[in-house]
Amino acid sequence: MEIRKTAGGVTAAKGFCAASCAAGIKYKDRTDMAMLYSSQPCSAAGTFTSNVVKAAPVKWDMRIVSEKHPVHAVVINSGIANAGTGESGMLLCEKTAKEVGKQFDISPFGVLIGSTGVIGPDIPLDKISAGISAMKPRLSDSLEAGTEASRAIMTTDTVNKEFACEFELPAETGDGYVTVRLGGMSKGSGMIHPNMCTMLAYITTDAAIDQSLLQKAASTVIPDTFNMISVDGDTSTNDTFLLLANGLAGNRKITEENDSYRIFCEALFGICRDLSIKMASDGEGATKLIETRVYNADTKENARKLARGVVSSSLVKAMVFGKDANCGRVLCALGYSGPNFNPDGIEIRMSDTKEAVIFFCNGRAQEFDEEKALRILDGNSVIFEVDMKMGSECAVAWGCDLTYDYVRINGDYRT
Repeated sequence: MEIRKTAGGVTAAKGFCAASCAAGIKYKDRTDMAMLYSSQPCSAAGTFTSNVVKAAPVKWDMRIVSEKHPVHAVVINSGIANAGTGESGMLLCEKTAKEVGKQFDISPFGVLIGSTGVIGPDIPLDKISAGISAMKPRLSDSLEAGTEASRAIMTTDTVNKEFACEFELPAETGDGYVTVRLGGMSKGSGMIHPNMCTMLAYITTDAAIDQSLLQKAASTVIPDTFNMISVDGDTSTNDTFLLLANGLAGNRKITEENDSYRIFCEALFGICRDLSIKMASDGEGATKLIETRVYNADTKENARKLARGVVSSSLVKAMVFGKDANCGRVLCALGYSGPNFNPDGIEIRMSDTKEAVIFFCNGRAQEFDEEKALRILDGNSVIFEVDMKMGSECAVAWGCDLTYDYVRINGDYRT
C-alpha cells in the first residue's frame, strides 16, 4: 500500500479537533495553550523522558497510559514546564484534568497533559482554567486549527512542526478499503538529547488498532527517529511522545502483527522521522542540519551509538558552523562513542546532495579538494557517511551546528 503525504497535522485524522489560545502563562504576545480533543475515546500509547527528574505532567501521563485509560483530550501549555514543582505540580495536573472533565463531561483520567518551558515556577491554575474555557468553543477539525495548535506549543522554536500522511487498509466490513490518516505535531529546539525522545510530540490517527500493538508500534519507531536527534546534549525533564487512536477510519481492527500493522508502523516511522528532522534542523541558533549515516556496523545498537556520537559532538557542531573541514573531529567522536572498532578499517565521507569528499580511509586522513569541501559546508545541510566495514547494520542520526546564538538564547532563557 502506498503511503502518501497529505496536508495538515494533528487534525488530519478523522474525529480530532484542536484549539489554541493566549493564556498569558509566561508569554505576553503569543498563544501559549493548545488542546486536542476526540469525542470518540482513544487508545493511548506513549514514551517518556529517561531523566530521573520527571515533570509533573510526565508522571500524570505515564499513569494514564500505563493504566490504559481511554483518552479524550490533551491540554498543553508552553512557557512554564511544571517541573521541579513537587506536590503542587501534581495537584495542578489533577485540577487541570478535573476542569476538562467537568467541561466536557468526561473522566479526568481521560485527559493527558503536557507542559514545556522554564523549570521551577508554578503555573497559575486560574490561567490554565481560563485557557480551557476559552479553547472549548474554538475546537475545530480544520487543518488551520491543527497548525495553530502546533504554534501554541512552541518555546524557542523558530518554526512550527507538523506532518500528516494517509494510506489504505482493509475495511471493517466487506472487501473494500478505507483511508487511514496519521497527523502529528511536535516542538523542540533546545535541551535536545534523547534517551527516549526529547521534545513534546503528539500523533493522532483514526486507525482502529489494539492498544498493546499501538504501544508496540510507538516503542518500535522511537529508537530510530526521536532517539536519533541531538542539539545540545541535554535530556529534558518533560519529554513526552503520545500516540492517540480513535478508530474512526473504519478499518478492520489491527489485532495482530499482520500486513496492516506493518504499513501502520511504516507510516508512523515516516511521520516521526520527518518531525525529528524538523526539530534537529531548528535547533536553537542553528544554521545547518547535520546528518550522520553509519553503514556496515556490527550491531544495530552500535550503529546508533556511532551515528549519535558524531551529531552530539560539540567540536563537530562547531566545525560545521565554522565551515572548517576538520576530519579529525568526526574520527574522534566515533572513537569515544562507545563501540569498539578498528580505525584502520573505516571510511568517512562528507557530502551534500551533489558532491562528496573522502575524509578518512585506510587508517589515514586523506587529501581532498578544499574548495569542494567548503561548498558542501556552505549549504543548509551536511552529511557525514561512515562505512564501518564490520557487518551489515546501519543507522542515521540528525543534529545541528553550534553557533554563537545558542549561547545567547540560553544565557537569558529564564529572564
